[in-house]
Amino acid sequence: MSNDSSSVLPSYEELFSRNIGIVSTNEQLVLSNSKVGIAGVGGVGGAHAITLARMGVGEFYLADPDIFEPANMNRQAGATISTLGRQKGVVIKEMILSINPKAKVTVFEKGLTNENLSDFLNGVDIILDGLDAFAIPIRRKLYEACSKKEKFVIASGPLGLTGTLHVFGPGSMSFEKYFDFKSCRNFEECFVAFIVGTCPSFLQLGQIDSQSVNIEKQQGPSLAPSINLCAALTGAEALQILIHKKSNLLAPRFLQFDLQKKRMVRKYLYFGNRNPIQKLKRKIVLFILKRKK
Repeated sequence: MSNDSSSVLPSYEELFSRNIGIVSTNEQLVLSNSKVGIAGVGGVGGAHAITLARMGVGEFYLADPDIFEPANMNRQAGATISTLGRQKGVVIKEMILSINPKAKVTVFEKGLTNENLSDFLNGVDIILDGLDAFAIPIRRKLYEACSKKEKFVIASGPLGLTGTLHVFGPGSMSFEKYFDFKSCRNFEECFVAFIVGTCPSFLQLGQIDSQSVNIEKQQGPSLAPSINLCAALTGAEALQILIHKKSNLLAPRFLQFDLQKKRMVRKYLYFGNRNPIQKLKRKIVLFILKRKK
């Protein structure tokens, strides 16, 4: 066996020693024993994974069926020239282990499905929603299952140069009721309901060209600063939930921070998307999207 000291891996305590002082030694121990499920590890999900890995979270379930493509390069943590064509979950797993070699990482390479949803939720302490904005059907299944198991789910959306934050879990309004999907007649209306419910304050207004959003192709613009903002918001909220087992931002509360205007809105959205003003916003957004076709 080599006596070269460079072959000896640093201890967990050394790797995350600079966390101490913001979190206590006992709280760091909680993080080391925590298991986090991240649904989608491309844009925000990949940034969530790296953020929590650097916080010292000990175990991860990662679900994503996609491979890295050139269009991912502008914002996704795992996207580099060397990873093009590689499976996203596998790449993020390697990145997590390069930060914390003792972490346990399980990859669901088929992504999140009806068949593996139960396995994905098995034993996890918290779920981070990194699913594509267009992945409405499986997202609804995920939140329904989490509600039944009384698990917290954190969702953060990068819209323009803003980042949003929602928390669903014990004591919150349900995901279904908040977004009012029951009133939607088709996928397009569900997508609009999701976007409008994600950003009730519309701080991103004027930052996104509606022509760049294509529901049929399931494409929309996203920028790296907003992704990193979402990871910061989610990482801080996950810390509170993992350590203190509670959140002060339960839905229908929401938060949106605008990097361009340096402005933050944190409010309680009465009735969620069933709020009369929200219903009007949904109609306006739907009209705009239909007009550009």
